[in-house]
Amino acid sequence: MNAPSCPTQTRLYENGTVVAEGFPAGEAAEKLAAHPDAVLWLDLDDPDMADLEAVAEPFRLHPLAIEDAVQDHEAPKLQRYPGHVFLNVYALEITATGDRLRLDKQEISAFVTERALITVRKSPSDTKPFVQRWDADAELTGAGGVSFLLYGLLSVVVDGQFAAAQRLDSAMDAIEDALIEEGAAPRPVRMRGVALRKLVATVRRPVAPMPDLVSQAMRTDGRRIDERVAPYYRDVEDHARHTVDEVEHLRDRIEGVLQADLAEQGNVLNDTTRKLAAWAAVIAVPTALTGYFGQNLPYPGYGQTWGFVLSTAIIAASALGLYLYLRRRGWL
Repeated sequence: MNAPSCPTQTRLYENGTVVAEGFPAGEAAEKLAAHPDAVLWLDLDDPDMADLEAVAEPFRLHPLAIEDAVQDHEAPKLQRYPGHVFLNVYALEITATGDRLRLDKQEISAFVTERALITVRKSPSDTKPFVQRWDADAELTGAGGVSFLLYGLLSVVVDGQFAAAQRLDSAMDAIEDALIEEGAAPRPVRMRGVALRKLVATVRRPVAPMPDLVSQAMRTDGRRIDERVAPYYRDVEDHARHTVDEVEHLRDRIEGVLQADLAEQGNVLNDTTRKLAAWAAVIAVPTALTGYFGQNLPYPGYGQTWGFVLSTAIIAASALGLYLYLRRRGWL
């Protein structure tokens, strides 16, 4: 087996124990031949087509699956090929910088053969959670083999997605409190709400297919997996459905809050319009009467320089005072 040039990680499990790890990827086929009851985990960090082709020959990976593993931004999916299964999932993490939330997505592809789980990470990510999950119940590798390794991968991914949904739910609480206060919310608060709505929509895309994907993964080789491992898959599937429900609830919740704020903006605008109309009526009646009778009365200082200066100053001061008042009320 030719060795890929990209960074790799390797582990060999036999009868519930790790019998070898950290060996070169080029020795993977030899290790499997030397240990007939062992299963392999091979991780490739951002490989190119040549790296995957080096792995494809000994494990008989399908060319279409290889192509999907190289391309970025593939949708979450599980596809079956002769001799192996290919799946693509996303590990999610929500980080915060002040009041702003950022979504980090790590795309992970995997080839599931009879005796090997080959993972392809297309962006930097930590594999320690996978290893820790496998080590926590390593004895099950003797019963489940590669199916148990796949369970560990899916379990970590789904748990991360659920944690991201919970982080969004906590952020939603703060924004909701600010948006539903009496009066329209300030523009920065509304923009945070809109940004959160976009973030929820972005999270929903990789999360929504996961329950069906986990359900399909329970039959990685066309047969049901060992009954000792099946409960673990059902637990992951349940967590995946819970995560989808949480994200759907968040989407409905932020839509409802933004609509409520929009309605409150309309109420405030109607109240303001009513006040302006009332003042306009108060001013319009005397104006109409004086205009009808042509009452252009000389003002104090009429025909004098100081009178002109005084009247101009009063007009300017009135306009400035009105501007400042309307600006402070947020109408300008």
